[in-house]
Formats: sequence, structure tokens, C-alpha cells
Amino acid sequence: MDHPSSAAAKKSTPRERARARTVADIIRLGREHLALHGAAGLSLRAVARDLGVVSSAVYRYVESRDELLTLLLIDAYGELGDEVDAAVDALPEDDYRGRFLALGRAVRQWALREPARYALLFGSPVPGYQAPSERTTEPGTRVIYRMVGIFDAAYRAGALTAEAAPAVVVPPALAADLAAIRGELGVAVPEPELAKGVLAWTSVFGAVSFEVFGQYGPDTFAARDELFEHQLEVLCGIVGL
Repeated sequence: MDHPSSAAAKKSTPRERARARTVADIIRLGREHLALHGAAGLSLRAVARDLGVVSSAVYRYVESRDELLTLLLIDAYGELGDEVDAAVDALPEDDYRGRFLALGRAVRQWALREPARYALLFGSPVPGYQAPSERTTEPGTRVIYRMVGIFDAAYRAGALTAEAAPAVVVPPALAADLAAIRGELGVAVPEPELAKGVLAWTSVFGAVSFEVFGQYGPDTFAARDELFEHQLEVLCGIVGL
């Protein structure tokens, strides 16, 4: 999650700082309960018990289980986005292939380290919970926007080498969707190349999800690191990096 600058922190009152610390403790305990019980089993009363306060007291800071889920979503999206940004920014701006590989590796490393939080973001919906789009869309799209930015920068630099096969035609309805996305993001990469970027996006998260959720089975692949690296290399070939 974003943290206030030191200047802003100095302007906050002792009560505001105490409230921020309490909310941070609630989120920390929420993470622990999420790992133990899953999102569907998350209980604000149980979090209050571990915090050492009565449930009525914790409701002054987090009004409901759904609000706690929202805070945990924003927190997880923020941490994942920060780790992806750090991995990508560690490489030169014109190393488009390296940046894409770094992004994929960062997503996988975070997901394997935080399987419960990854499941909250990309697993089955929590029964009865609807994430508020006005609060979760921006943090939730950081990684895909970063990926699209890598592809777009490579296209603008003339560094995308793979062209869509002549037989692979983007249907008009899909082309309209892709054109709308291009306009929203302000990218130059054409619709056929953007469609390949969508394939890369879903493939990265699909491969990570298969591993995190045990969909390969326990004995199918022993060389999981090598498998993921191979998948990233194949995706590089598809998008032309």
C-alpha cells in the first residue's frame, strides 16, 4: 500500500497516527487469518480477539468483513505491484525482453511466497463479496498496465520482431475492444500485437495459478522453475521480444 510521505506524517495528529497503526495491525492480522482460514473464513471478530480488543472496538476502524477484504485486496495488489515495479525498474529501459521476463518472475515469486493473498486476488470469488471497483481497479491493474507499457515501448522502438500470422485475423468485435483499450491506455501498439499481449498476460497468470493452486498435480513437473522459464521464453517468441 502507499505510505504517506514523511512530511505528511509530521502533519498528522497523534490520534491519526494511532489510528493508522491500528488499521495496519488489523491488516497484518487479516493477512494471518487469510492464510489460515481463507477469504471465505475471514472473521473480523476473530481479528479483534487477536488484536486484544472487543469486536465493537475494531468496528470503529474497519466497519465490516467486506471492508477488511477490500483493505487486504488493496494491500496485496500494492505489494505485488511494488515488487513487479522494482524488478522491472532494475533493468535498462530498452531491455524490453528482460523487463518482461523480470515481470513474470516477480509475479511468480510473490505468488509462491503469498499463496493465500494470490488466491484472494486471482482465485475464486469470495461468496457474498463484491470488490468496490472505485477502490480496487487502479491497484488491481498495475501489473497488466506495466506489461502493456513494456510491449508498447518495444513497439515504438521498433523492437517487436514477430508479426501476426496472416491466417490469424482479429475479428471486428474484438478489434473494437482492443481499439478501446488502446485509446484508454494511450498506446501505439496495433490491435493484432495488443491481442498477443493479452495472450501473454493471461498465460503468465494462468501458469502461475496452475502452480499456486496445484493444478499440475504433485508429480507431473519436478522442474517447476525450468517450466516457468520455458513458458516465458515461448511468450517472448509470441509477442516478438
